[in-house]
Amino acid sequence: MSITEIAIKRPSLIVVIFTILGLGGIVSYQSLNYELLPKFSPPVITISTIYPGAAPGEVETSVTKKIEDAISSLEAIESIKSTSLESFSSIVVTFKQGTNTDQSTQDAQRLINATKNNLPEDAKDPVISKIAFDEAPILNLGVKAQMDGTALYDVVKQRIVPALSKIEGVGQVNIFGGEEREIKINIKQEKLKFYNLSILQVNQAIANANLDFPTGKVKQSNSQNLIRLAGKFQKLSDIKELTITVDRNGSPIKVKDVAEVQDTQKEAETMYRVNGSTSIGLIIQKQSDANAVEVKESAMKALGDLEKTFAANQLKFDVAQDTTIFTMEAADAVMHDLFYAIILVAIVMLVFLHSIRNAFIVMLAIPASLISTFIAMSILGFTLNLMTLLALSLVVGILVDDSIVVLENIYRHMEMGKKRRIAALEGRNEIGFTALSITLVDVVVFLPIALVDGLVADLLRQFSLVVVVSTLLSLFVSFTLTPLLASRFSKITHLDKKKFTHRIILWIEKQIDGLANFYANVLRWSLKNKAITLVVIGVCFFSSFLLVTKGYIGSEFVSAGDKGEFIVVLEYPKDATLEQNNRTTQKVETYLAQKPEITSLFTTVGYASGRAGSRSTTYQTEVNVKMVDQSKRDISANLYANQIKRELTERIPGVKVTASEVSITGGSNDAPIQVIISSTKTDLLLKKAQQIEENVAKIPGITDSKLSYEEGSPELKVQIDKARMAELGLSLEVVGATLQNAFNGNQDSKFKDGEYEYDINVMMDAFNRRSIEDVLQLNFVNKQGKSIELKQFAQVITSTGATELKRAERIPAITLSAKVIGRSEGEVGNDIKKTIASLNLPADIDIAYDGNMKNQADAFGSLGLALMASIILVYLIMVALYDSYIYPFVVLFSIPVALIGALLALALTQSSLNIFSILGIIMLIGLVAKNAILLVDFTNQLKEEGKKTYDALVMAGKMRLRPILMTTIAMVIGLLPIALAKGAGAEWKNGLAWALMGGLTSSMIFTLVLVPVVYYMVDLVLAKFKRSKSSESTEDFNETTTAKEEESLVLSTR
Repeated sequence: MSITEIAIKRPSLIVVIFTILGLGGIVSYQSLNYELLPKFSPPVITISTIYPGAAPGEVETSVTKKIEDAISSLEAIESIKSTSLESFSSIVVTFKQGTNTDQSTQDAQRLINATKNNLPEDAKDPVISKIAFDEAPILNLGVKAQMDGTALYDVVKQRIVPALSKIEGVGQVNIFGGEEREIKINIKQEKLKFYNLSILQVNQAIANANLDFPTGKVKQSNSQNLIRLAGKFQKLSDIKELTITVDRNGSPIKVKDVAEVQDTQKEAETMYRVNGSTSIGLIIQKQSDANAVEVKESAMKALGDLEKTFAANQLKFDVAQDTTIFTMEAADAVMHDLFYAIILVAIVMLVFLHSIRNAFIVMLAIPASLISTFIAMSILGFTLNLMTLLALSLVVGILVDDSIVVLENIYRHMEMGKKRRIAALEGRNEIGFTALSITLVDVVVFLPIALVDGLVADLLRQFSLVVVVSTLLSLFVSFTLTPLLASRFSKITHLDKKKFTHRIILWIEKQIDGLANFYANVLRWSLKNKAITLVVIGVCFFSSFLLVTKGYIGSEFVSAGDKGEFIVVLEYPKDATLEQNNRTTQKVETYLAQKPEITSLFTTVGYASGRAGSRSTTYQTEVNVKMVDQSKRDISANLYANQIKRELTERIPGVKVTASEVSITGGSNDAPIQVIISSTKTDLLLKKAQQIEENVAKIPGITDSKLSYEEGSPELKVQIDKARMAELGLSLEVVGATLQNAFNGNQDSKFKDGEYEYDINVMMDAFNRRSIEDVLQLNFVNKQGKSIELKQFAQVITSTGATELKRAERIPAITLSAKVIGRSEGEVGNDIKKTIASLNLPADIDIAYDGNMKNQADAFGSLGLALMASIILVYLIMVALYDSYIYPFVVLFSIPVALIGALLALALTQSSLNIFSILGIIMLIGLVAKNAILLVDFTNQLKEEGKKTYDALVMAGKMRLRPILMTTIAMVIGLLPIALAKGAGAEWKNGLAWALMGGLTSSMIFTLVLVPVVYYMVDLVLAKFKRSKSSESTEDFNETTTAKEEESLVLSTR
């Protein structure tokens, strides 16, 4: 007993099964998290190390190289790239796909621990972190209140951050800007000389006197008491009155004698403002497995409670950025697309099936399949993200395919006069093999995508599996629910010319019949003029590729999208102070705030973010700009950002301005083009890098090209006469520590006030840190107690050094980065490769491509393999199903003609060839093969019934034209809302939908002609191998049925 027979004879069983699936799907849907993109973590770790006060060259030599050497023995390393900046080292290690990143992180930590002793003492412990896109910030806040700056910082650090951190799903809360309390001990240079002291002695005295530790216990017969030395400073006077040493007369020299002790705030490194209002910045990140929307809602509730708690201080939170808004907008947009697609497909079904009840039977496949799919999504750990929701909306047209084919055949059997139950059983059994074939070829094209490695696989895996699961469920529905409902409720609709709606349907039927007759005539002509048909289709096929090669279709990794946000980076001269930076930035904010296209700004002064990590830097500022909704402006964020860049460059001379749109993933799309130039010969490297940059900058579409290596960072080099230093009784260790303590400060000691501790910063007074002379006059005390100035054994030279030093694969490198405007990234990337190749660079120079150029090459390579694998799998599936190697080969001819429409649609809509449009082309393999399967399968059936090949092909074409039209039009109409979509995330799905619509349309047109012609030719070839049989002749392939006889045959089988 077949599954269909069970469904018809035991309907209660099917009702129970789908009730369970429906309830399970609803419960599963409610448990799914909302995310913008699927969860995936590339096999990449970053190693960040802070080395306070060190120049980039020193950071590279003392930190970066040593860590690189330590981790070079890690297994499965694909690349090591490092960046050395002032006081900061960043190393990015990329592993081969499939590597266990957790294990690699542990191994890296073990190797770094083993080499810690080789790092400078002042360097902080290296921090290893994994790259996780699903741990991105969800909220960017500004905090302000009517209270003292240091008091507000304490409230934020001690009350607000802990309150937010304990929210379920919150991973990390970071603070930017603000006035953090600090006890400053400003050492006076002249006082040190007067008392014959060095700053190290002052620092050591403070550290030794600020101790608090247990010293033992006192035991009695019936009790015991702990003994604790309470030496911690309790008040500022404890520090001021602290004796450093005694002079020759035995008089104490106290801290207050050589320094000014202040309870103040730390020297500002960054400033944060929301819409021009000074605030303390908070960035809330979620945990990788948390629901972004729920975390945001919980955080907003907690913020409201905190505002009530500190209402007396008028505490307020300004939300500068909420990434979940875009996530929800993107999800809602896809939901709307899904709803419109279902409505449009329902209308198509109603038109073709003549009956609301028949349309309802087919349409029931959509909710039955989609709701059940949520169960699989929950089990597999998927989320409701842009890719899974896009899959659900795209698959609407596919879900009705099987039910259309089954119900159309059941309806045909009912027209023969059979009872509903018999028609349902026999109709499904007759077409069941075809429906199975259609579904399997739809499914197998996605398996290679789910199995390949790389970023593109991580991005598309959930999409592919959702389509596979929902399509298989639709097959189950067509084998059970569809024949069950047809056996109970389906009926033949007798059209009445007197009814208005019936007249419309009759008119449509007349057009379809006319189209069928026209198609039959075209097919007869094509079968008689096979060579001309093949040449015409071949010319169309090969001409379509000219759309790509001639530049009508550009290429890129993914469409950048328009999130309505961009980041303006202001780079001042390298010697600019934070105060100078801030004054000019305020003018920029005032100018931008007046723009009608801009709704909000949040600014971080003295801050730079990038691929090497985020860091404080006095000469840079980032202004995040949010624009009005896309529907309220006539310019994209990318073009508007470029316009703002030009305006600011004209208004603020001497400041380097860059502006980059915020990508759909939330990061700045600042350098999609990256070329890594490396060589062991540093002089040659810089010369050739400059030559490459000059030539690349001339390429049309290139803007903001720059090299990572830049001179101009001012520095003072202290050149020591080591022999003289030794004669004076000093060591390099003492000299280095004194210089660092004097000009960078020492915060090892803490001042306890209540339950909180604050840094004690021992440092030269700002008055003694202004000039080279102040450095030369720095006082040292040798072991004999004599005072010595730095100028007695050293020179201080003014110079400039590199602001950023890069290495690739452990050799020096310079990165050329650039943006693209007005052309596709793929076209520009190809021009860059040609330009560099024409320079005939020496063998000592190595060139590598990174950024979107590398992503695109890797993605296109992976998708190309997936495309080939899909075609092979489709062929093998059909070989297994049909037990034939020849006729599956005929079906494959439907695939290339789909490219004609797909590429033409992309060109006409000015869409690019990217991973999503290529995904659409891969989907076409399964979708267009079904039309050929319907033709070939029915032709074989007619031949088994005794029809000649020619007659069978013409009859099969006419009889299968209707289901082919229904399934194709349903799919194309269902894709229309996605192709025309606007708003959040639309750029990612538009090209995919247009490629599918164009491919389905061209394939339907050409497949109906090409596949019969190829089938006919294949049968002619096979006939030559059967000439030994006297009954076989080529006459079997000629037309033996008149048009009138053929028409009666078609009508009798409908």
